[in-house]
Amino acid sequence: MSDDTPKTAYKRVLLKISGEALMGDQGFGLHPPTVERIAREIQTVHEMGVEICMVIGGGNIFRGLQGSAQGMERTTADYMGMLATVMNALAMQGALEALGIHTRVISAITMNEVAEPYIRRRAVRHLEKKRVCIFAAGTGNPYFTTDTASALRANEMSCEAIFMGKNGVDGVYDKDPAKHDDAKRYDEVSYDDVLAKRLAVMDASAIALARDNDLPIIVFSLDEPGGFRGILAGEGTYTKVQG
Repeated sequence: MSDDTPKTAYKRVLLKISGEALMGDQGFGLHPPTVERIAREIQTVHEMGVEICMVIGGGNIFRGLQGSAQGMERTTADYMGMLATVMNALAMQGALEALGIHTRVISAITMNEVAEPYIRRRAVRHLEKKRVCIFAAGTGNPYFTTDTASALRANEMSCEAIFMGKNGVDGVYDKDPAKHDDAKRYDEVSYDDVLAKRLAVMDASAIALARDNDLPIIVFSLDEPGGFRGILAGEGTYTKVQG
């Protein structure tokens, strides 16, 4: 890290993005230029010396809850959703390694041919070696979302914050800004307020897990070029969920 590299607010973070973030303007699947753009955002933070791990949703390919709502057995639907997250993780790994960033896909479901199994101490060592770790297949259990997997892995990895990269919104609002012109963005909001007011940050289990371990959640726009790096350098627009 050179002397002119900005000092960072956090040394180790978990970046959570939705599967939908990878599909660009398409209604489904992966959009390679979008995957590459997000990889470049991660590259700028990696170059600051920050240790990064990631969790990516699978909603661009398959969402277990929706499959269940259409009559599919819930456990089967959730496992299919977990496999979708592995596909997204492999796509992001390819984009990051094309930029020269060493990356490991670590799956909660054993599939040795394409990903490492999740072993906490090994994953921590990867981070210490400045490799980006992408945690795939959620927690490996049905009925748990990738939000909960993010909070779980961030705590296990001793991350200092979870960064929630959102599409089309630059923080947490008191109401949907797409529907209400008078929606107001919070600069900071408590875990309890997020739960009580049902604010769209993460699911309740994930918020409770973050709260119980004093893990801050930074909600920011993934659409803003340089936004991820800017926040780590002490700039930018975002909402911080804590205390």
